[in-house]
Amino acid sequence: MAGEAADGATGISMTAALHPDVVLMDVRMPGMDGIQATAAITAAAPASKVLILTTFDLDEYVFAGLKAGASGFLLKDALPAELLTAIRTVAGGEAVLAPTATRRLIDQFVSLLPGPGQQPDRDALLAKLTGREQAVFTRLAAGRSNREIAGQMHLSPGTVKIHVGRILAKLGLRNRVQAVVLAYESGLITPGSQ
Repeated sequence: MAGEAADGATGISMTAALHPDVVLMDVRMPGMDGIQATAAITAAAPASKVLILTTFDLDEYVFAGLKAGASGFLLKDALPAELLTAIRTVAGGEAVLAPTATRRLIDQFVSLLPGPGQQPDRDALLAKLTGREQAVFTRLAAGRSNREIAGQMHLSPGTVKIHVGRILAKLGLRNRVQAVVLAYESGLITPGSQ
């Protein structure tokens, strides 16, 4: 089922009524903007993934959208095939970032990494996960897709998807982007490691 909303408040109520797998959200809308609407949707309907579309390739929108719980960020000038791929990727539980934003996000993130002694306890983090979940989490945090993880670990993509869902739930995370951030903050993954 599909719907279309002209503003953020209507988008929130339509998401509650229609339960879509993916919500395409514009940043600039009358009344409540797309970032506020994204935060409300991801809080009330976590099964609905939000893919933010904008004409403005600004870091403030990328950061705010991801912090609000969006699963992706794409520019409106993306080709139709790219948009369809992004929708499918987000629906599959993975994150999507516009290529122009990815490099800048990494550059910004690396400078914000906590120093020694300020990091979440890596061992306490990993203790929440089973051995298999730790192996999946390490690969997920390194940016591997479910299909790549499945191939590396000789599992089915469906099994990997179940593990990813359990990892996110156990660690209190909304999406893969937050998992990567936590892995960097805890020192599980370091810049340049694979």
